[in-house]
Amino acid sequence: MSPVNLPTSLFSVEAIERAQTLPSECYFDKPWHEIDIQHILKPRWQYVGHVSQVHKDGDVYPVSILGEPVIIVNNQQDIKAFYNVCKHRGGPLATEAENCKMLQCKYHGWTYKLDGSLRGVPKFKYAELFDKDDYGLSAIPVEIWDGLIFVRLGLEAEPLSKQLGGIKESVHPLRISDFVFHSRVSYKLACNWKVYADNYLEGYHIPHVHPELCELLDIDQYATIVEDWQILQLSPLKNKESIYQGGDESAWYYYIYPNMMLNILPGRLQLNQILPIDEDHCIVHFDYYYSEQRLSDNPILPDDDKAYSDAIQAEDKSICEHVQMGLKSSAYTSGRFSVETEQGVYAFQSLLKEDYLRVIPTSARKNQ
Repeated sequence: MSPVNLPTSLFSVEAIERAQTLPSECYFDKPWHEIDIQHILKPRWQYVGHVSQVHKDGDVYPVSILGEPVIIVNNQQDIKAFYNVCKHRGGPLATEAENCKMLQCKYHGWTYKLDGSLRGVPKFKYAELFDKDDYGLSAIPVEIWDGLIFVRLGLEAEPLSKQLGGIKESVHPLRISDFVFHSRVSYKLACNWKVYADNYLEGYHIPHVHPELCELLDIDQYATIVEDWQILQLSPLKNKESIYQGGDESAWYYYIYPNMMLNILPGRLQLNQILPIDEDHCIVHFDYYYSEQRLSDNPILPDDDKAYSDAIQAEDKSICEHVQMGLKSSAYTSGRFSVETEQGVYAFQSLLKEDYLRVIPTSARKNQ
């Protein structure tokens, strides 16, 4: 069934005690994947890296985000973003991180200044009605938040402050700007991106999927706090000397709608980003940031972190891929929420429902 044929009543936001989960079609039908890309993800600010990755004049850093090639450029300490697409025939301006004085297309050699303006067009002197001013690179809105770089690929967006506002004050005296990018690990899963998000947003599954975490987390004290587009999960730690913390330190696990997680601990930030590949597959990036002091105190911490994360992600990958198969089964259409343990999933799906209700009439008009 196409999105325009689903009753809008399925997307009404009711109290969690009565609410139904999203219709299963939203997790595996291609039209819903396109809606997610164009109307949920692209209009919102998307994380693409850290200023340390383009810290010198002329530094260039290419990324792929939501199927779009993007290039981040340091132009005299002004961070800019462009589509990594030459206006000649679509060639790439960079295929890896580099430092340069000019951007040069890797296909036919057109050159651009670091401000995006077209400078050189070899073997083009006979072209008629050609104005270089009309062929500059397409700029992308970019914002920096405590050293993290965000771009917006859609035409409309709420301010970045709506997605991230209040976090810096909540985690004080920790300062996210003190963390330095260390490394990235990526995991591919055979499930819709929303399946992974749902899984992250509740501790209900922990005793059944991650029994070793029950030795670390006090599940009975698990708490979820929802505010605007932020869903914060808190759980006291039973084992104060785990790799996640020592002593009586605090931890904040933020889900930032629609597809980013900030796991903030003293001396450490783990930033997760879920990106759809298609309706049945997604990739999750784990970017590890550390304070210089924490790495100095424990040089093997990144290796320990990765080993621990690999084990947990293997378990999440398995269950999420089974859930994807279950959602596609003829035996399932939608479910209900646990009031005690699934407030985060409910909040996430409520935001999605509100977005979908705004989109469905538009889709219906286009298909008439």
